[in-house]
Amino acid sequence: MSEEMKTILDIKNLDISFRTNAGTVHAIRGVNLNLCKGETVAIVGESGSGKSVTMKAAMGLLDANATINSGEILYTYTNTSGEEVTVDLLKMSKKEMRQHINGKRIAMVFQDPMTSLDPTMTIGRQIMESMFLHKKMSREAAKARALELLQLVGIPDAEKRFKNYPHQLSGGMRQRVVIAIALSADPNVLICDEPTTALDVTIQAKILELIMDIQKKMGLSVIYITHDLGVVAKVADYVDVMYAGKIVEVGNVNEIFFEPKHPYTWGLLSAMPDLDTDEERLYSIPGSPPNLLHEPKGDAFTARNRFALAIDEKAEPPMFQVSRTHFAATWLLHPDAPKVEMPPELKTMLERARKEAEKYL
Repeated sequence: MSEEMKTILDIKNLDISFRTNAGTVHAIRGVNLNLCKGETVAIVGESGSGKSVTMKAAMGLLDANATINSGEILYTYTNTSGEEVTVDLLKMSKKEMRQHINGKRIAMVFQDPMTSLDPTMTIGRQIMESMFLHKKMSREAAKARALELLQLVGIPDAEKRFKNYPHQLSGGMRQRVVIAIALSADPNVLICDEPTTALDVTIQAKILELIMDIQKKMGLSVIYITHDLGVVAKVADYVDVMYAGKIVEVGNVNEIFFEPKHPYTWGLLSAMPDLDTDEERLYSIPGSPPNLLHEPKGDAFTARNRFALAIDEKAEPPMFQVSRTHFAATWLLHPDAPKVEMPPELKTMLERARKEAEKYL
């Protein structure tokens, strides 16, 4: 296996429940996810589908009422002796995660920078903290590196901003600072949880371009958590579509955008704004996601799926293979299932999108 194709993070059969006053919520139901060195993987789905919970499990940040029922999160890295080591992150204590993984090897950028930043500390101090903890750097060396990072993330007049407090910066600048903090200990995996949600469209584009640029310079592997398919189209190599605590479709970005197979993915793509349509209203997937206090029997998407088969109410579909990189959990792919094509209006929209994309390639 080439260096570039080495698996760096491998989530296997992850299953998580949460104890609540109303009962037990089975939030993550057998998730499998793979991230290779240098790749960008996007996890997409509606709010509440389990995207953030899956990645918080990898960071050891689950709430106290969470129970990990089964699974492994295997992380492979090179230690200080130059040896390749694979550890199961779920078996590490919170103390071990803080000392050896969080920030140092896997870093996370959250969607609201104001909840990530300490309002009582200067920007410079917050960037240097991780260097003191993980790299044992001197104050002078840490300050020099912090100024480098501020310049790397595109903050002008780094010396001045170094002494600023979070409230003195705009939303876009704060998000850049959060990215600088995430990069301060030189991690090799960066998890971005809706990193552009609170920002206006022009700043969103700049932040995405910034992350992609830094990824190339530092050789990072990146996971995006998002419900914005526009973001996915711009940044991802591979896409994992998540619904009701399960991955329901996996493929490279072209397969998911131009040859989707799961009715849920069809719904997500149909809900994207399209300037060339005659429709006056945006499409929305009917109904609501299932309440995982009461785990659905069969396919969780059945009640919202106009293409549902009788078997969907009785049995959960396995992952059917479409190509070497493309899999989807829908009974429509069974050899005995009736032939069902994606909605014609979506097919027309994706054809237009494909032709538009080809202009820029």
